[in-house]
Amino acid sequence: MKEEALRRLFKPAVINANAYQVPDSTGLVKLDAMENPYTWPDELKQDWLQCLHDSDLNRYPDAAARAMHADLRELFAVPANAAMMFGNGSDELIQILLMALGPAAGGVLAPEPTFVMYRHLSELLGLEFTGVPLQADFSLDMPAMRQAIEQHQPGIIFLAWPNNPTGNCFAEDDVVEILEASDGLVVVDEAYHAFAGKTMLHALAQYPNLLVMRTLSKLGLAGLRLGSLIGAGSVISQLEKIRLPYNIGTLNQASVSFICQHIDVLQSQAEKILTQRASLYSALSSLPGVETWPTEANFFLFRVKGMTAATVHSNLRERGILIKNLGAAHPLLQDCLRVTVGTTEENEALVHSMQQIINAG
Repeated sequence: MKEEALRRLFKPAVINANAYQVPDSTGLVKLDAMENPYTWPDELKQDWLQCLHDSDLNRYPDAAARAMHADLRELFAVPANAAMMFGNGSDELIQILLMALGPAAGGVLAPEPTFVMYRHLSELLGLEFTGVPLQADFSLDMPAMRQAIEQHQPGIIFLAWPNNPTGNCFAEDDVVEILEASDGLVVVDEAYHAFAGKTMLHALAQYPNLLVMRTLSKLGLAGLRLGSLIGAGSVISQLEKIRLPYNIGTLNQASVSFICQHIDVLQSQAEKILTQRASLYSALSSLPGVETWPTEANFFLFRVKGMTAATVHSNLRERGILIKNLGAAHPLLQDCLRVTVGTTEENEALVHSMQQIINAG
């Protein structure tokens, strides 16, 4: 079969899209993906390996993930009247939500810049996506949001809270206003809850169109790929029809249940990250030509002046440090970069390298 004939088998949206790129970080100080920089203590690792040793890999995993479900309900303090489902990371849950939209739904809406997978997956699935620009301070432009909701009547609105890549939590009153204005689902993505300490779980009983999404990736389990979606049972039951059976493996379920019994380790690491966050903000903000925005997550957005984001990104990589170049991602992000809060040594290496780049610029 000729190559052109094969191309015709694919949707135009797939042909025209670019794959999500994950850069090779081998040998680099990795500060590009909002990960917890700390590993588990050796003693805890040994206990975890013993837990995995008792897993029966010849059998399919528990399709309902019952033990993990109970542990996470307790950990997240999920309201008794709310339902919960799991995905292979939040990305799979976003995909399931978008796949569930019917022809009468008015597409997808989100403020931008935000998590790129909202738009990426929407467009791959052939859904109309409306991005509403944030204001210059990265707060919601509520008149524009109200107008877009009224005009497009979206089936799903995504609100990353805190927002990625800007790091700020939108005003809760604005989130509530969007919930009340929308006849569609409103997904509040709380991926960085461990660092912001804010949640909309309390509003689930009042707003049946609210869904709260959580992940354990930022807290320290990025390698497990587990996302949670919490909301009304009437909504979750429809989404469960799309979720593939056995999507959460046996080892993942056992690992999550294990760490739920030792959550104090991850919470202690999160507190260290918060301490490092304050120090890194102070250090970055003091650099000449660097504009740094406050954050409620485990990363910072900053802008360089007098040189391009691409130049800074390249120079940092040459010095063995990998961060995220966002300079071309959105007009509001011109010459902006995003850096994850690392260990003391990693943060000091970043600041020292930034000083060298600025002095040489």
